[in-house]
Amino acid sequence: MKIFNTLKKIKEDFKPIKRGEIKMYVCGPTVYDVGHLGHGRAAVVFDVIRKYFEYKGYKVIFVTNYTDIDDKMINRAEELGISVTELAEKIIPEYKKDFAELCVAEPTKQTRATFYIKQMISLIRRLDKKGVTYRLDDGIYFDISKFKEYGKLSGQNLKDLLIGARVEINENKKNPQDFVLWKFNKPKEPGWDSPWGNGRPGWHIECSAMIFSELGESIDIHGGGQDLIFPHHECEIAQSESASGRQFVRYWMHNGFVNINKEKMSKSLKNFVTLKDVFNKYPGRVLRFMYLQKHYRAPLDFSWDLIESAKNGLARIHEFIVRLEKYQPAAHDKNDADINIDIFLEKFEKAMDDDFETPMALAALFDFINNVNKAMEKGFSVDMKNKVMFVLKRIDDILCFIFPNEKISDEIIALANERLIERQNKNFDKADAIRKKIVEKGYEIEDTKDGYILKRL
Repeated sequence: MKIFNTLKKIKEDFKPIKRGEIKMYVCGPTVYDVGHLGHGRAAVVFDVIRKYFEYKGYKVIFVTNYTDIDDKMINRAEELGISVTELAEKIIPEYKKDFAELCVAEPTKQTRATFYIKQMISLIRRLDKKGVTYRLDDGIYFDISKFKEYGKLSGQNLKDLLIGARVEINENKKNPQDFVLWKFNKPKEPGWDSPWGNGRPGWHIECSAMIFSELGESIDIHGGGQDLIFPHHECEIAQSESASGRQFVRYWMHNGFVNINKEKMSKSLKNFVTLKDVFNKYPGRVLRFMYLQKHYRAPLDFSWDLIESAKNGLARIHEFIVRLEKYQPAAHDKNDADINIDIFLEKFEKAMDDDFETPMALAALFDFINNVNKAMEKGFSVDMKNKVMFVLKRIDDILCFIFPNEKISDEIIALANERLIERQNKNFDKADAIRKKIVEKGYEIEDTKDGYILKRL
């Protein structure tokens, strides 16, 4: 199994620190506003990666966080006339709803920055003792000149590094890229007592402290969006490895941007589409399917045409599942060999083992669907039907969109069954009248040789 490691800039064979176990951390959102398509993509990408590892038999300890204290949180709370804590309590449930709609599983541990203040203070004290910090009027800073490998993740030379997102600008810093570990309080800002005075943590120290606390000082995988490579993850490495003297992360993984009109989508550029905007028009599984049609490291150019195409593609899968569920197996097994389950699994796993190549994995799935559809025409046994259903459900533990999650009401099913009887009795006027009732309730009914298929309009 190979993974592209941002640190090495190559695909590497995956070897966990501890055999059979993976410690994995993914940076979550800053909860000052509801989630957009970029947040959704990161959540789905690393959910699939986690679930595939579990499919392979690994025990995955998966931790992700909410950043609930920083300048954006403070500014938005002030705009709304509420406290930072109240803002977090308002927004975090919205993320949970959105991620659940995307079929993203709950992490092993969901952390939240303000619940780890003591651990952050303890980590900064360790860095103090290592002699890699210094004090200015506005806070405690990390001196990047004391960490000779600064820049190794982003691949930039120290002299060439530009001031990036959330790098504090202070002319008194020893180096322009030095970053704050502890910010001294300004009036009306939330703060906590510390050995250096009342204040709050810097952004970068949060993740290192939460990882040290929940997973240890060396972990297998650290993930996030490409925009976090510099400065956030670069700074995490510097402070973590300075404190522990050990390699912090074995494999760094980063998903590509979501673009709107070829430009990175972000709230600061005001060109973002929220997850709720999409969910008002499409189920979460359609969006999940859309994300996975693109390799996780590649940019994704979002459009409403793209998600409409994903809806149609997913409908083909769901129509097949309904047909398979209604299929009456043959009394013999002479055609069972026509269904190539082993070939399908080999192609699917080969794609996923190659740095989670989901487009190729989906191509293998559609080939298998075509294979089974053709076999239905000849007939295969109940045992083979059960095997096909079993393998699809096992794959769907990873993909989470193969099987429709919407339960059609008993009322709609009763109408469809009544219409089927009328058609069989050649009462076509009554059947057409029932069909109109079904359409009025938001469903389309398609006749098949085995009965019918119901689809949401």
